[in-house]
Amino acid sequence: MSKTETNQSLEDSAGYWQEVRSRLWHKKPAMFSVAFIILLIIAAIIGPFLTKHTYYDQNLKLSNIAPYFEVYKINQQDQEPTYFFMNQGNFKLYQVNEQGELQGILRTKRKDMLKKRNIYQFDQTKIIVDYASLPVKLVDIEGAPLASEGTWLNASYMFGTDSLGRDILVRLLYGARISLTVAFVATFVNFFIGIFYGGISGYIGGMTDNIMMRIVEIISTIPLTLYVILIMVVLESGLLAIIIAIGSVFWVDMARIVRGQVLSLKTLDYVASARSMGANMYQILVGHLLPNAMGPILVTMTLLIPSAIFIESFMSFIGLGVSVPMASWGTLTAEAVETLRAYPYQLFFPATAISLTMFAFNFLGDGLRDAMDPKLKTS
Repeated sequence: MSKTETNQSLEDSAGYWQEVRSRLWHKKPAMFSVAFIILLIIAAIIGPFLTKHTYYDQNLKLSNIAPYFEVYKINQQDQEPTYFFMNQGNFKLYQVNEQGELQGILRTKRKDMLKKRNIYQFDQTKIIVDYASLPVKLVDIEGAPLASEGTWLNASYMFGTDSLGRDILVRLLYGARISLTVAFVATFVNFFIGIFYGGISGYIGGMTDNIMMRIVEIISTIPLTLYVILIMVVLESGLLAIIIAIGSVFWVDMARIVRGQVLSLKTLDYVASARSMGANMYQILVGHLLPNAMGPILVTMTLLIPSAIFIESFMSFIGLGVSVPMASWGTLTAEAVETLRAYPYQLFFPATAISLTMFAFNFLGDGLRDAMDPKLKTS
C-alpha cells in the first residue's frame, strides 16, 4: 500500500470510530450503563477505605440489624431520653442515639417464659416485649402500645448487618472487587486466546481450520457449569481457581466469531495487497484483519463479562467460590438465603447488585452492537 492509501485508511478508521462514539452517545441505556459501571468500579476500589468497618469484623451483639428501624423514646428523670428499637427477628431491644447510630443491646430485666414476654426497666418505666402472638407487640406495663418516633435509617450500618454482625455494605463492596476482578481477568484472557485462536484458524483455513474448530466444538459440547465445577474441584476452591476455570472455557465463543470475521475479510483486496508486499500471517492478522473485526470482538467481550459474573456468583453460591471470610456476591447471596424469611434485606442487596451489573453490561453490549452497525447511520 502507498503512503497516500495508508493515510486515507487511517482517516477512514478515525472517522468510523468518531461516528461510533456519536451514535453510542445518543443511546441513553448504554450511557447510563457506562456511568453505572464506572461508579461501581470506583466504589469497589475506594469504598472499603472510607468506612471504619471491614469485611471480616464480627460483632454478634449487633447481628441481623436492618438498614432501617422503627424507633421509640422513653423520657427519664434527670437524664437524656433513651431511644431504642426492637429487632423483629430476635425480639431484642437496641439503643440508638438521636443520629440513628447504634449504641448497643439493652439488657432484659426479667423474662417471663410462661406468658412469652420480656420486661425491660428504664428508670421508673417498664417496657414489655409481648411475643405471645404475632406480630410481636411493644407495650407499656398497662398493655398500651408504645407511640413510635418514626422510622429511622441505620447510621452505623447503612445496609444493615448479617448473622455474624458484619457490615453488609463493606462486604458488598468487597464482593464487587472479587466479582469484577474475576469477570475482567477471565474476559481479557478469553479476548487474547479467542482472537488469536479464531484468527489463525480462519486465516489458514483448510485442514488446520477443521481440526481447530473440532476442538472448539468438543469443548463447547461439555456443559459450561459442569466443566467449571470439575476444574474447581481439581484445583480446590478459591479466587485463582475461578479465574482459571472461567478463562479456560469462555474463549470458544470469541474464537468462533473472530474466525467468521477473518474468513470474510481475508478475501478482500487490501489483504491480497499486503500479502503481495511480503507481509507474513502475523502482520496481516494484527495489522489488517483483527483491527477491522474489532467491532464484533468488542461487543462479544462486553457481553461475556455479565456471563462471567453470573458463573462466579453461582460457583460461590454453591460453595465452590472464594474462601471464608472473603466475600463475593455469590457467597453473600448464599448466606442470605438461610435467613430470607426473617431478614430479606440481606438477600436484596447482593441480588440487586448482581442484577444491575448484568443489566448494565448487557445494555452496553447492545448499544455497542447498534453503534457499530453501519446500517444504522441515523439511529
